[in-house]
Amino acid sequence: MNREQVVRRIEEIGIVPVVRAPSGELAVRAARALRAGGIEVIEITMTVPDALSVMHEIASRMGRHVLVGAGTVLTADAARGCIEAGAEFIVSPGLNLEVIRAAHDLGKAVFPGGLTPTEVITAWNAGADAVKVFPCSAMGGAKYLRALRAPLPDVKMLPTGGVNLTTARDFIEAGAVALGVGGELVDAAALAAGKDEVLTERAREFMSVVSAARADLKGGARA
Repeated sequence: MNREQVVRRIEEIGIVPVVRAPSGELAVRAARALRAGGIEVIEITMTVPDALSVMHEIASRMGRHVLVGAGTVLTADAARGCIEAGAEFIVSPGLNLEVIRAAHDLGKAVFPGGLTPTEVITAWNAGADAVKVFPCSAMGGAKYLRALRAPLPDVKMLPTGGVNLTTARDFIEAGAVALGVGGELVDAAALAAGKDEVLTERAREFMSVVSAARADLKGGARA
């Protein structure tokens, strides 16, 4: 996939699971469980032990079915290493213009973090494919996203932090192009207990909420 196709695919799915598993084995199992539930994209954070090897394994074994990205990428060198390992997109918790340049130089999508209007505008003007609004919950969640989008309707925003099955619809209605979801979806305790089916079922539930919210929005637009 090229950069534009990756972004389009993430927007279609609407959910970016953020994996912070305590081991590489659990991270790979999470990817399989989420795919079984209909989410064919996964963000492996650099906090996962041996994260680059995990990305490589998922990309080589499931790359035709699962879009793997790298999260918590803080430097341009780290971005290049993740892309070499097989990451198709790069996500940062904050704004580092060098990370954006490094990802784009290699033809990959990048979602830098931004919270304030100034950070979001700076990231977008620097070529961000979408801006990760993080931590969105600390600023009021969906209400903040809606307020942020009012003067910036063309900026693609991917809120992360505070997204759960109760709030997911609100974020979609507020204009999110996709949702970054951590522990509310990637349940580390369930994985550790061998209950991978918990992630699969939760993935189905998140996909259902996003699909229903988008359908209602389209219905309202037609009305």
